[in-house]
Amino acid sequence: MLARAVFRLSASVAIVLGVVVLTFVLLRLAPGDPAVHLAGPAATPEQLDAVRTTLGLDRPLPLQLSGWLGRALRGDWGVSLSTGRPVGAMLAAAWPWTALLVTLSLGLSYLAGILIALVQARGTPRTDTLLSVLSVSLFAVPGYWLAILLVWLFTYELRWLPAFGAAGLDADFLAPLPQLLDRLRHLFLPVLTLTLIGAGGAARFVRGALFDARTEPFIAAAEARGLSESRVLVRHLLRQAIGPVVTLLGLSLPALFSGAVFVEGIFAWPGVGQVLLRGVQSRDYPVVMAAATVSAILVVIGTLLADLLRAWVDPRVRHA
Repeated sequence: MLARAVFRLSASVAIVLGVVVLTFVLLRLAPGDPAVHLAGPAATPEQLDAVRTTLGLDRPLPLQLSGWLGRALRGDWGVSLSTGRPVGAMLAAAWPWTALLVTLSLGLSYLAGILIALVQARGTPRTDTLLSVLSVSLFAVPGYWLAILLVWLFTYELRWLPAFGAAGLDADFLAPLPQLLDRLRHLFLPVLTLTLIGAGGAARFVRGALFDARTEPFIAAAEARGLSESRVLVRHLLRQAIGPVVTLLGLSLPALFSGAVFVEGIFAWPGVGQVLLRGVQSRDYPVVMAAATVSAILVVIGTLLADLLRAWVDPRVRHA
């Protein structure tokens, strides 16, 4: 047990380190120069060299990477090149918004996916086929395309919901209840976008687990005892499928975080995705490195928690 824990911890550290190195290399290979963004396109070569020296960009790449890692381990994420603010403070202000968006969409997508799969398992073959087409289509739709479609429908055509930001311009002057309603209206479209995509994948996975569990001997025994179809479905089949669903929860976190980046950019949601996109556009190395590293850490932690939850809900995994 101890050896397995040490192995998982070592693998997690290796994953985060791999993300850091890959992000660092891709940033340096990408076209553009942060010194030009800071000094301006009219800067002389001497001025650009001075900016690179100040930022440490003239040092060898291995020294730049090792220096950044050493400071990050001490909790120093550096200073944003474009805003001059501490990167740690920028991420601390943005993460609650991303956590709210990801947590809500994750819970709602799995709830919707489980309900769709239960209807498929209990419904007719025609219902199963129609819902399968729907779930596959939702899962295959690009997040940015679906977000733009929802903005066009609910904001420009129906004029029901706001599309951008986390609150209205006058939200701070509203009473508590209207202010809450205003924030919920701004939250609806980003959450709906991520929920629809996640629900499609969850429904397909849960459906497969339910149909596989139908062949188990204990299902035939439960039906032979005269249990109703609803009781067999919810109490036996769904319980059997919970284990694989928990595993999918850990595997879906990377896709959810990456999808949230583009959704936040489209809806101008003040989360880490928005900070990351602005950092990429302005060649802000400290911001991009810190945001990618913290995202990798959270995904690894979420995966480990999913494994522990799988062992808790499935005694066979726990004993193994």
